[in-house]
Amino acid sequence: MGAATAVPTGAASGAVGSSFGSPAYRLYVLVVLTAVYTLNFIDRNLLNVIGGPIIKEFGLDDTTYGFLNGPPFAFFYAVMGIPIAMMADRFNRVVILALCISVWSIMAALCGLAPSFVFLLIARVGVAVGEAGGTPPSNSIIGDYFKPRSRANALAIFAMGVTIGGALSNYFGGPLAGIKGATLQSWFEGAGWDWAVNLTDWSKVEGWRIAFVVTGAPGLLMALLLLLTVKEPPRGFSDPPTDKKFERANILETLKELTHKPTFWFMGVGAALTALVGYALTGFQQPMMQRLHGVDATHFAFEFGGPLAICSALGTFTGGFIVDRVSGKFDRAVSIVPAVGLLLAIPLYCYAYYLPTEQIYTVGRPLWCLGAFFHYSYIGSQYTIGQGVVSQRGRASAVAILLLMIALLGNLPGPPLTGFMSDLFMQNLINANAAGHPDIGELTAKTCRVMLTGRPGFTPGYEQVVSSLSAAQKTLCTTTYGGGLRQAMVATALIFIPAALFFFLSSLTLKKDMVSKMG
Repeated sequence: MGAATAVPTGAASGAVGSSFGSPAYRLYVLVVLTAVYTLNFIDRNLLNVIGGPIIKEFGLDDTTYGFLNGPPFAFFYAVMGIPIAMMADRFNRVVILALCISVWSIMAALCGLAPSFVFLLIARVGVAVGEAGGTPPSNSIIGDYFKPRSRANALAIFAMGVTIGGALSNYFGGPLAGIKGATLQSWFEGAGWDWAVNLTDWSKVEGWRIAFVVTGAPGLLMALLLLLTVKEPPRGFSDPPTDKKFERANILETLKELTHKPTFWFMGVGAALTALVGYALTGFQQPMMQRLHGVDATHFAFEFGGPLAICSALGTFTGGFIVDRVSGKFDRAVSIVPAVGLLLAIPLYCYAYYLPTEQIYTVGRPLWCLGAFFHYSYIGSQYTIGQGVVSQRGRASAVAILLLMIALLGNLPGPPLTGFMSDLFMQNLINANAAGHPDIGELTAKTCRVMLTGRPGFTPGYEQVVSSLSAAQKTLCTTTYGGGLRQAMVATALIFIPAALFFFLSSLTLKKDMVSKMG
Protein backbone atom coordinates (compact mmCIF):
# COMPACT_ATOMS: atom_id res chain seq x y z
CA MET A 1 0.00 0.00 0.00
CA GLY A 2 1.63 3.24 -1.05
CA ALA A 3 1.39 6.81 0.07
CA ALA A 4 -0.31 7.79 -3.14
CA THR A 5 -3.54 6.17 -2.00
CA ALA A 6 -4.03 8.78 0.70
CA VAL A 7 -6.47 11.23 -0.83
CA PRO A 8 -9.20 13.31 0.72
CA THR A 9 -12.52 11.59 0.80
CA GLY A 10 -14.46 14.74 0.18
CA ALA A 11 -16.80 14.07 3.08
CA ALA A 12 -18.47 17.08 4.53
CA SER A 13 -16.73 18.44 7.58
CA GLY A 14 -19.79 19.56 9.46
CA ALA A 15 -19.51 20.79 13.02
CA VAL A 16 -17.09 18.08 14.08
CA GLY A 17 -14.74 17.93 11.05
CA SER A 18 -13.96 15.07 8.65
CA SER A 19 -11.18 12.51 8.46
CA PHE A 20 -8.43 12.59 5.84
CA GLY A 21 -7.91 9.81 3.29
CA SER A 22 -9.83 6.61 2.67
CA PRO A 23 -10.80 4.47 5.69
CA ALA A 24 -8.44 1.70 4.58
CA TYR A 25 -5.48 4.05 4.22
CA ARG A 26 -6.21 5.76 7.55
CA LEU A 27 -6.16 2.33 9.15
CA TYR A 28 -2.86 1.53 7.44
CA VAL A 29 -1.27 4.77 8.65
CA LEU A 30 -2.53 4.14 12.18
CA VAL A 31 -1.09 0.61 12.11
CA VAL A 32 2.31 1.86 10.90
CA LEU A 33 2.47 4.62 13.51
CA THR A 34 1.41 2.17 16.21
CA ALA A 35 4.16 -0.20 15.03
CA VAL A 36 6.66 2.68 15.30
CA TYR A 37 5.46 3.44 18.83
CA THR A 38 5.68 -0.27 19.63
CA LEU A 39 9.27 -0.39 18.42
CA ASN A 40 9.96 2.72 20.49
CA PHE A 41 8.88 0.93 23.64
CA ILE A 42 10.59 -2.35 22.79
CA ASP A 43 13.91 -0.51 22.76
CA ARG A 44 12.98 1.59 25.80
CA ASN A 45 11.54 -1.23 27.90
CA LEU A 46 14.21 -3.83 27.19
CA LEU A 47 16.33 -2.52 30.06
CA ASN A 48 13.50 -3.42 32.44
CA VAL A 49 13.31 -6.98 31.07
CA ILE A 50 17.00 -7.65 31.61
CA GLY A 51 17.49 -5.47 34.69
CA GLY A 52 18.60 -8.39 36.87
CA PRO A 53 21.51 -9.47 34.62
CA ILE A 54 22.65 -5.84 34.21
CA ILE A 55 22.60 -5.26 37.98
CA LYS A 56 24.71 -8.42 38.32
CA GLU A 57 27.04 -7.53 35.41
CA PHE A 58 28.02 -4.12 36.78
CA GLY A 59 27.45 -4.76 40.52
CA LEU A 60 24.82 -2.01 40.88
CA ASP A 61 22.78 -1.10 43.94
CA ASP A 62 19.10 -0.28 43.41
CA THR A 63 19.66 3.48 43.59
CA THR A 64 22.26 3.37 40.80
CA TYR A 65 20.13 1.04 38.68
CA GLY A 66 17.19 3.38 39.23
CA PHE A 67 19.38 6.26 38.06
CA LEU A 68 20.24 4.36 34.87
CA ASN A 69 16.53 3.75 34.33
CA GLY A 70 15.44 7.32 35.05
CA PRO A 71 17.18 10.73 35.06
CA PRO A 72 19.62 10.54 32.10
CA PHE A 73 17.00 9.09 29.76
CA ALA A 74 14.20 11.31 31.07
CA PHE A 75 16.23 14.53 30.97
CA PHE A 76 17.39 14.21 27.37
CA TYR A 77 14.03 12.82 26.27
CA ALA A 78 12.39 15.92 27.71
CA VAL A 79 14.94 18.49 26.52
CA MET A 80 15.11 17.20 22.94
CA GLY A 81 11.34 16.72 22.68
CA ILE A 82 10.62 20.45 22.58
CA PRO A 83 12.82 21.48 19.60
CA ILE A 84 11.89 18.35 17.65
CA ALA A 85 8.18 19.05 18.25
CA MET A 86 8.66 22.64 17.08
CA MET A 87 10.20 21.28 13.89
CA ALA A 88 7.28 18.87 13.54
CA ASP A 89 4.83 21.78 13.71
CA ARG A 90 6.66 23.47 10.81
CA PHE A 91 8.27 20.81 8.61
CA ASN A 92 7.52 17.36 7.20
CA ARG A 93 6.57 15.18 10.16
CA VAL A 94 7.08 11.87 8.36
CA VAL A 95 10.72 12.67 7.51
CA ILE A 96 11.44 13.88 11.05
CA LEU A 97 9.92 10.72 12.50
CA ALA A 98 11.95 8.45 10.18
CA LEU A 99 15.21 10.17 11.17
CA CYS A 100 14.42 9.81 14.86
CA ILE A 101 13.63 6.11 14.47
CA SER A 102 17.04 5.58 12.88
CA VAL A 103 18.84 7.35 15.73
CA TRP A 104 17.19 5.48 18.58
CA SER A 105 17.56 2.10 16.82
CA ILE A 106 21.30 2.52 16.29
CA MET A 107 21.84 3.68 19.87
CA ALA A 108 19.76 0.80 21.26
CA ALA A 109 21.99 -1.67 19.43
CA LEU A 110 25.07 0.08 20.84
CA CYS A 111 23.77 -0.57 24.38
CA GLY A 112 24.59 -4.22 23.77
CA LEU A 113 28.22 -3.35 23.07
CA ALA A 114 28.69 -1.45 26.34
CA PRO A 115 32.05 -2.37 27.96
CA SER A 116 31.21 -0.35 31.07
CA PHE A 117 28.36 1.19 33.01
CA VAL A 118 29.30 4.66 31.72
CA PHE A 119 29.15 3.52 28.08
CA LEU A 120 25.73 1.94 28.68
CA LEU A 121 24.57 5.19 30.28
CA ILE A 122 25.70 7.24 27.28
CA ALA A 123 24.06 4.84 24.82
CA ARG A 124 20.80 5.10 26.77
CA VAL A 125 21.02 8.88 26.41
CA GLY A 126 21.30 8.37 22.64
CA VAL A 127 18.15 6.23 22.70
CA ALA A 128 16.39 9.03 24.57
CA VAL A 129 17.42 11.67 22.03
CA GLY A 130 16.00 9.61 19.16
CA GLU A 131 12.81 8.61 20.95
CA ALA A 132 12.12 12.24 21.91
CA GLY A 133 11.11 12.76 18.28
CA GLY A 134 8.77 9.80 18.08
CA THR A 135 5.56 10.71 19.88
CA PRO A 136 4.88 14.41 19.06
CA PRO A 137 5.03 14.02 15.25
CA SER A 138 2.99 10.80 15.40
CA ASN A 139 0.29 12.44 17.51
CA SER A 140 0.16 15.40 15.18
CA ILE A 141 -0.15 13.15 12.11
CA ILE A 142 -2.99 11.18 13.70
CA GLY A 143 -4.70 14.45 14.62
CA ASP A 144 -4.81 15.42 10.95
CA TYR A 145 -5.97 12.00 9.72
CA PHE A 146 -8.85 11.54 12.19
CA LYS A 147 -11.68 13.95 13.03
CA PRO A 148 -12.10 14.90 16.72
CA ARG A 149 -14.89 12.40 17.40
CA SER A 150 -12.69 9.51 16.20
CA ARG A 151 -9.42 10.63 17.75
CA ALA A 152 -9.88 9.16 21.23
CA ASN A 153 -10.17 5.66 19.81
CA ALA A 154 -7.38 6.20 17.24
CA LEU A 155 -5.05 7.58 19.89
CA ALA A 156 -5.93 4.74 22.25
CA ILE A 157 -4.97 2.25 19.52
CA PHE A 158 -1.76 4.22 18.92
CA ALA A 159 -1.08 4.29 22.67
CA MET A 160 -1.28 0.50 22.72
CA GLY A 161 2.23 0.66 21.28
CA VAL A 162 3.40 1.31 24.85
CA THR A 163 2.05 -1.96 26.16
CA ILE A 164 2.46 -4.03 22.99
CA GLY A 165 6.09 -2.90 22.95
CA GLY A 166 6.34 -3.97 26.56
CA ALA A 167 4.96 -7.41 25.68
CA LEU A 168 7.27 -7.90 22.71
CA SER A 169 10.31 -6.73 24.66
CA ASN A 170 9.51 -9.52 27.13
CA TYR A 171 8.71 -12.24 24.60
CA PHE A 172 11.75 -11.45 22.46
CA GLY A 173 14.13 -9.86 24.95
CA GLY A 174 13.60 -12.48 27.64
CA PRO A 175 14.57 -15.49 25.51
CA LEU A 176 17.42 -13.56 23.90
CA ALA A 177 18.76 -12.70 27.35
CA GLY A 178 18.93 -16.43 28.08
CA ILE A 179 21.12 -17.17 25.05
CA LYS A 180 24.79 -17.82 25.70
CA GLY A 181 27.42 -16.37 23.41
CA ALA A 182 28.79 -19.83 22.65
CA THR A 183 25.35 -20.91 21.45
CA LEU A 184 25.14 -17.95 19.08
CA GLN A 185 28.63 -18.75 17.79
CA SER A 186 27.55 -22.30 16.96
CA TRP A 187 24.61 -20.90 15.00
CA PHE A 188 26.95 -18.71 12.98
CA GLU A 189 29.26 -21.65 12.32
CA GLY A 190 26.34 -23.78 11.15
CA ALA A 191 25.28 -21.02 8.74
CA GLY A 192 28.83 -20.71 7.40
CA TRP A 193 29.15 -17.09 8.55
CA ASP A 194 32.86 -17.10 9.32
CA TRP A 195 32.97 -13.32 9.45
CA ALA A 196 30.52 -13.35 12.38
CA VAL A 197 32.33 -16.18 14.17
CA ASN A 198 35.56 -14.19 14.13
CA LEU A 199 34.06 -10.94 15.39
CA THR A 200 34.70 -11.57 19.09
CA ASP A 201 35.25 -14.16 21.80
CA TRP A 202 31.63 -15.32 21.98
CA SER A 203 32.13 -17.22 25.24
CA LYS A 204 32.32 -13.87 27.01
CA VAL A 205 29.17 -12.40 25.40
CA GLU A 206 26.17 -12.28 27.75
CA GLY A 207 22.61 -12.79 26.52
CA TRP A 208 21.47 -9.32 27.55
CA ARG A 209 23.94 -7.85 25.07
CA ILE A 210 22.53 -9.98 22.26
CA ALA A 211 19.02 -8.82 23.18
CA PHE A 212 19.93 -5.14 22.76
CA VAL A 213 21.51 -5.64 19.33
CA VAL A 214 18.77 -7.88 17.92
CA THR A 215 15.87 -5.67 19.06
CA GLY A 216 17.53 -2.41 18.04
CA ALA A 217 18.54 -3.16 14.44
CA PRO A 218 15.02 -3.61 12.86
CA GLY A 219 14.21 0.05 13.46
CA LEU A 220 16.15 1.03 10.35
CA LEU A 221 13.77 -1.02 8.21
CA MET A 222 10.76 0.58 9.92
CA ALA A 223 12.12 4.06 9.16
CA LEU A 224 12.40 3.16 5.47
CA LEU A 225 8.86 1.72 5.38
CA LEU A 226 7.50 4.92 6.92
CA LEU A 227 9.22 7.13 4.36
CA LEU A 228 8.02 5.10 1.40
CA THR A 229 4.39 4.49 2.35
CA VAL A 230 3.04 7.19 4.70
CA LYS A 231 1.84 10.50 3.26
CA GLU A 232 2.22 13.77 5.15
CA PRO A 233 -1.41 14.97 5.69
CA PRO A 234 -2.53 18.61 5.25
CA ARG A 235 -2.38 20.35 8.62
CA GLY A 236 -5.75 20.91 10.22
CA PHE A 237 -7.61 18.92 7.55
CA SER A 238 -9.77 16.93 9.97
CA ASP A 239 -10.79 19.82 12.22
CA PRO A 240 -14.13 21.62 12.01
CA PRO A 241 -14.00 24.54 9.56
CA THR A 242 -14.94 26.90 12.38
CA ASP A 243 -11.73 26.09 14.32
CA LYS A 244 -9.23 28.93 14.31
CA LYS A 245 -6.31 28.33 11.92
CA PHE A 246 -2.72 29.34 12.59
CA GLU A 247 -0.19 29.77 9.83
CA ARG A 248 2.60 28.75 12.18
CA ALA A 249 2.92 27.49 15.70
CA ASN A 250 5.79 27.80 18.13
CA ILE A 251 6.34 26.67 21.66
CA LEU A 252 5.70 30.11 23.17
CA GLU A 253 2.45 30.46 21.28
CA THR A 254 1.33 27.03 22.48
CA LEU A 255 2.36 27.82 26.06
CA LYS A 256 0.40 31.06 25.91
CA GLU A 257 -2.66 29.18 24.72
CA LEU A 258 -2.22 26.59 27.48
CA THR A 259 -1.86 29.23 30.17
CA HIS A 260 -5.63 29.55 30.33
CA LYS A 261 -6.27 25.79 30.16
CA PRO A 262 -6.18 24.34 33.71
CA THR A 263 -7.50 21.07 32.29
CA PHE A 264 -4.18 20.49 30.57
CA TRP A 265 -2.09 21.16 33.66
CA PHE A 266 -4.19 19.07 36.05
CA MET A 267 -4.19 16.20 33.57
CA GLY A 268 -0.46 16.65 32.96
CA VAL A 269 0.38 16.30 36.66
CA GLY A 270 -1.90 13.27 36.93
CA ALA A 271 -0.29 11.66 33.89
CA ALA A 272 3.20 12.44 35.21
CA LEU A 273 2.50 10.88 38.61
CA THR A 274 1.00 7.84 36.88
CA ALA A 275 4.09 7.57 34.70
CA LEU A 276 6.28 7.86 37.82
CA VAL A 277 4.60 4.76 39.20
CA GLY A 278 4.59 2.95 35.85
CA TYR A 279 8.26 3.47 35.06
CA ALA A 280 9.31 2.57 38.61
CA LEU A 281 7.20 -0.58 38.90
CA THR A 282 8.16 -1.79 35.42
CA GLY A 283 11.83 -1.14 36.05
CA PHE A 284 11.99 -3.12 39.29
CA GLN A 285 9.38 -5.87 38.90
CA GLN A 286 11.79 -8.42 37.40
CA PRO A 287 14.50 -7.88 40.05
CA MET A 288 11.82 -8.10 42.76
CA MET A 289 10.53 -11.44 41.48
CA GLN A 290 14.04 -12.81 41.13
CA ARG A 291 14.92 -11.89 44.70
CA LEU A 292 11.66 -13.00 46.32
CA HIS A 293 10.76 -16.05 44.26
CA GLY A 294 13.84 -17.00 42.22
CA VAL A 295 12.25 -16.10 38.86
CA ASP A 296 15.09 -15.27 36.43
CA ALA A 297 14.84 -12.76 33.57
CA THR A 298 13.90 -15.29 30.89
CA HIS A 299 11.16 -16.98 32.92
CA PHE A 300 9.82 -13.67 34.20
CA ALA A 301 9.53 -12.37 30.64
CA PHE A 302 7.35 -15.31 29.58
CA GLU A 303 5.40 -15.96 32.76
CA PHE A 304 4.83 -12.39 33.96
CA GLY A 305 6.31 -9.63 31.80
CA GLY A 306 4.53 -10.66 28.60
CA PRO A 307 1.11 -11.30 30.18
CA LEU A 308 1.33 -8.03 32.13
CA ALA A 309 2.09 -6.11 28.95
CA ILE A 310 -0.81 -7.77 27.11
CA CYS A 311 -3.20 -6.89 29.94
CA SER A 312 -1.86 -3.34 29.88
CA ALA A 313 -2.51 -3.14 26.13
CA LEU A 314 -6.07 -4.38 26.63
CA GLY A 315 -6.57 -1.80 29.35
CA THR A 316 -5.25 0.96 27.11
CA PHE A 317 -7.58 -0.02 24.30
CA THR A 318 -10.58 -0.54 26.58
CA GLY A 319 -10.08 2.82 28.26
CA GLY A 320 -10.03 4.60 24.90
CA PHE A 321 -12.98 2.55 23.64
CA ILE A 322 -15.11 3.45 26.67
CA VAL A 323 -14.22 7.13 26.38
CA ASP A 324 -15.00 7.12 22.66
CA ARG A 325 -18.39 5.47 23.20
CA VAL A 326 -19.68 7.46 26.16
CA SER A 327 -18.24 10.93 25.52
CA GLY A 328 -21.33 11.94 23.56
CA LYS A 329 -23.45 11.53 26.69
CA PHE A 330 -20.81 12.11 29.39
CA ASP A 331 -18.13 14.49 28.16
CA ARG A 332 -16.07 14.20 31.39
CA ALA A 333 -15.42 10.51 30.76
CA VAL A 334 -12.01 11.24 29.25
CA SER A 335 -10.84 12.37 32.72
CA ILE A 336 -12.97 10.19 34.99
CA VAL A 337 -12.18 6.82 33.39
CA PRO A 338 -8.42 7.13 34.16
CA ALA A 339 -9.07 8.28 37.73
CA VAL A 340 -11.25 5.27 38.49
CA GLY A 341 -8.81 2.87 36.83
CA LEU A 342 -5.86 4.08 38.92
CA LEU A 343 -7.72 3.67 42.20
CA LEU A 344 -8.77 0.13 41.29
CA ALA A 345 -5.17 -0.82 40.42
CA ILE A 346 -3.71 -0.06 43.88
CA PRO A 347 -5.11 -2.96 45.95
CA LEU A 348 -4.59 -5.42 43.09
CA TYR A 349 -0.90 -4.58 42.75
CA CYS A 350 -0.19 -4.52 46.49
CA TYR A 351 -1.94 -7.81 47.22
CA ALA A 352 -0.14 -9.56 44.33
CA TYR A 353 3.26 -8.36 45.58
CA TYR A 354 2.78 -9.95 49.00
CA LEU A 355 1.60 -13.40 47.97
CA PRO A 356 3.87 -16.35 48.85
CA THR A 357 5.88 -18.14 46.18
CA GLU A 358 3.42 -21.03 45.86
CA GLN A 359 0.63 -18.60 44.88
CA ILE A 360 2.42 -16.22 42.53
CA TYR A 361 1.23 -18.08 39.41
CA THR A 362 -2.26 -19.20 40.41
CA VAL A 363 -3.40 -16.07 42.27
CA GLY A 364 -0.71 -13.43 41.94
CA ARG A 365 -0.41 -13.34 38.16
CA PRO A 366 -4.17 -12.84 37.48
CA LEU A 367 -4.44 -10.10 40.12
CA TRP A 368 -1.28 -8.41 38.86
CA CYS A 369 -2.59 -8.50 35.28
CA LEU A 370 -5.95 -7.05 36.33
CA GLY A 371 -4.14 -4.25 38.13
CA ALA A 372 -2.17 -3.50 34.94
CA PHE A 373 -5.43 -3.51 32.95
CA PHE A 374 -6.92 -0.74 35.12
CA HIS A 375 -3.61 1.10 35.46
CA TYR A 376 -3.08 1.66 31.73
CA SER A 377 -6.62 2.76 30.90
CA TYR A 378 -5.34 6.36 31.17
CA ILE A 379 -2.96 6.58 28.19
CA GLY A 380 -5.43 7.38 25.40
CA SER A 381 -7.05 10.03 27.60
CA GLN A 382 -3.80 11.87 28.24
CA TYR A 383 -3.18 12.32 24.51
CA THR A 384 -6.80 13.14 23.74
CA ILE A 385 -6.80 15.96 26.29
CA GLY A 386 -3.21 16.99 25.53
CA GLN A 387 -3.90 17.84 21.91
CA GLY A 388 -7.62 18.55 22.32
CA VAL A 389 -7.22 21.74 24.34
CA VAL A 390 -5.12 23.53 21.70
CA SER A 391 -5.66 24.57 18.09
CA GLN A 392 -4.42 22.18 15.44
CA ARG A 393 -1.24 24.06 14.57
CA GLY A 394 0.14 23.55 18.06
CA ARG A 395 -0.73 19.92 18.65
CA ALA A 396 2.80 18.51 18.40
CA SER A 397 4.10 21.26 20.67
CA ALA A 398 1.33 20.63 23.21
CA VAL A 399 2.12 16.91 23.26
CA ALA A 400 5.83 17.73 23.64
CA ILE A 401 5.04 19.96 26.64
CA LEU A 402 2.97 17.14 28.10
CA LEU A 403 5.82 14.67 27.54
CA LEU A 404 8.21 17.15 29.14
CA MET A 405 6.04 17.18 32.26
CA ILE A 406 5.81 13.39 32.24
CA ALA A 407 9.57 13.03 31.82
CA LEU A 408 10.56 15.56 34.48
CA LEU A 409 7.90 14.68 37.06
CA GLY A 410 7.51 11.00 36.21
CA ASN A 411 10.30 9.17 34.41
CA LEU A 412 13.11 11.23 35.93
CA PRO A 413 12.32 10.77 39.65
CA GLY A 414 10.36 7.48 39.47
CA PRO A 415 12.98 4.69 39.20
CA PRO A 416 15.59 6.47 41.38
CA LEU A 417 12.95 7.13 44.06
CA THR A 418 11.93 3.48 44.17
CA GLY A 419 15.57 2.38 44.09
CA PHE A 420 16.43 4.73 46.97
CA MET A 421 13.47 3.47 49.00
CA SER A 422 14.49 -0.12 48.27
CA ASP A 423 18.02 0.44 49.60
CA LEU A 424 16.64 2.35 52.61
CA PHE A 425 13.98 -0.24 53.43
CA MET A 426 16.53 -3.03 53.03
CA GLN A 427 18.76 -1.42 55.64
CA ASN A 428 15.76 -0.84 57.93
CA LEU A 429 14.80 -4.52 57.67
CA ILE A 430 18.38 -5.56 58.43
CA ASN A 431 18.45 -3.33 61.51
CA ALA A 432 15.05 -4.55 62.70
CA ASN A 433 15.99 -8.22 62.32
CA ALA A 434 19.45 -7.78 63.80
CA ALA A 435 18.14 -6.11 66.97
CA GLY A 436 18.44 -8.54 69.85
CA HIS A 437 20.25 -11.16 67.76
CA PRO A 438 23.95 -11.16 68.69
CA ASP A 439 24.69 -13.78 66.01
CA ILE A 440 23.81 -11.17 63.37
CA GLY A 441 25.91 -8.30 64.69
CA GLU A 442 26.55 -5.22 62.57
CA LEU A 443 25.48 -5.70 58.98
CA THR A 444 24.97 -3.17 56.19
CA ALA A 445 23.01 -3.30 52.96
CA LYS A 446 26.20 -2.43 51.09
CA THR A 447 27.97 -5.49 52.46
CA CYS A 448 24.98 -7.65 51.54
CA ARG A 449 24.96 -6.37 47.96
CA VAL A 450 28.63 -7.23 47.53
CA MET A 451 27.81 -10.78 48.58
CA LEU A 452 24.64 -10.99 46.46
CA THR A 453 25.72 -9.25 43.23
CA GLY A 454 29.51 -9.58 43.28
CA ARG A 455 31.62 -11.90 41.15
CA PRO A 456 34.87 -13.68 42.09
CA GLY A 457 37.90 -11.98 40.57
CA PHE A 458 35.80 -9.06 39.36
CA THR A 459 34.18 -7.37 42.37
CA PRO A 460 36.72 -5.80 44.79
CA GLY A 461 36.57 -7.44 48.22
CA TYR A 462 34.06 -10.11 47.16
CA GLU A 463 35.99 -13.08 48.53
CA GLN A 464 36.67 -11.35 51.87
CA VAL A 465 33.02 -10.38 52.33
CA VAL A 466 31.69 -13.86 51.53
CA SER A 467 34.15 -15.55 53.90
CA SER A 468 33.44 -13.08 56.73
CA LEU A 469 29.65 -13.46 56.77
CA SER A 470 27.97 -16.09 58.93
CA ALA A 471 25.18 -18.31 57.66
CA ALA A 472 22.61 -16.22 59.58
CA GLN A 473 23.94 -13.02 58.04
CA LYS A 474 23.83 -14.46 54.52
CA THR A 475 20.24 -15.58 55.03
CA LEU A 476 19.25 -12.13 56.34
CA CYS A 477 20.94 -10.47 53.37
CA THR A 478 18.96 -12.60 50.94
CA THR A 479 15.55 -12.05 52.58
CA THR A 480 15.94 -8.29 53.08
CA TYR A 481 17.25 -7.81 49.54
CA GLY A 482 13.85 -8.79 48.19
CA GLY A 483 11.78 -7.54 51.14
CA GLY A 484 13.11 -3.99 50.93
CA LEU A 485 12.33 -3.79 47.23
CA ARG A 486 8.81 -5.14 47.77
CA GLN A 487 8.09 -2.45 50.38
CA ALA A 488 9.38 0.18 47.95
CA MET A 489 7.09 -1.13 45.19
CA VAL A 490 4.03 -0.88 47.46
CA ALA A 491 4.95 2.65 48.56
CA THR A 492 5.33 3.61 44.90
CA ALA A 493 1.92 2.20 43.94
CA LEU A 494 0.23 4.44 46.53
CA ILE A 495 1.20 7.47 44.41
CA PHE A 496 -1.76 6.49 42.22
CA ILE A 497 -3.99 8.21 44.82
CA PRO A 498 -2.85 11.80 44.10
CA ALA A 499 -2.60 10.92 40.39
CA ALA A 500 -6.29 9.96 40.34
CA LEU A 501 -7.15 13.19 42.16
CA PHE A 502 -5.47 15.30 39.47
CA PHE A 503 -7.30 13.47 36.69
CA PHE A 504 -10.56 14.18 38.52
CA LEU A 505 -9.65 17.87 38.86
CA SER A 506 -9.04 18.04 35.11
CA SER A 507 -12.64 16.94 34.54
CA LEU A 508 -14.00 20.05 36.27
CA THR A 509 -12.86 22.44 33.51
CA LEU A 510 -12.77 19.97 30.62
CA LYS A 511 -15.87 21.18 28.76
CA LYS A 512 -14.74 24.80 28.82
CA ASP A 513 -11.14 24.13 27.75
CA MET A 514 -11.54 21.58 24.93
CA VAL A 515 -11.14 23.02 21.44
CA SER A 516 -12.02 19.81 19.60
CA LYS A 517 -15.59 18.69 20.19
CA MET A 518 -15.73 15.21 21.75
CA GLY A 519 -19.36 14.37 21.14
